[in-house]
Amino acid sequence: MSTLPAKIVHCSISQHWKDVYDFAGKPENMPLWASGLASGLEPEGSDWVAYGPLGTVRVSFVPHNEFGVIDHTVTIESGLRVYNALRIVPNGDGCEVMFTLLKRPGMTDEQFAEDAAHVQRDLGALKSLMEK
Repeated sequence: MSTLPAKIVHCSISQHWKDVYDFAGKPENMPLWASGLASGLEPEGSDWVAYGPLGTVRVSFVPHNEFGVIDHTVTIESGLRVYNALRIVPNGDGCEVMFTLLKRPGMTDEQFAEDAAHVQRDLGALKSLMEK
């Protein structure tokens, strides 16, 4: 069994981790900071659905928890499923927000770097919202 190349994209936020988790973990807030979901998420059963350039995108979240985990699986109309590991971790009076980005098979190094930059911008947007 092999593993995919991975990169942890993170940022520090000067706000209590539970406040960041409570805000970032609500699917209805994600379009405010996660640009890939900028069209908005609508509840559909236990999942959430977004409509955009890739067609209908289904997002399944782990249940609310005491560990700051906001993992979610994104399923694109083509059937591609992308698992996204997102964590909010206490750091002093603030927190770290960490997203584990996996390099999917067939993805070039340039595409992987672009994805990492995209995630970094999104985390920066979350930081700006939380530190107002």
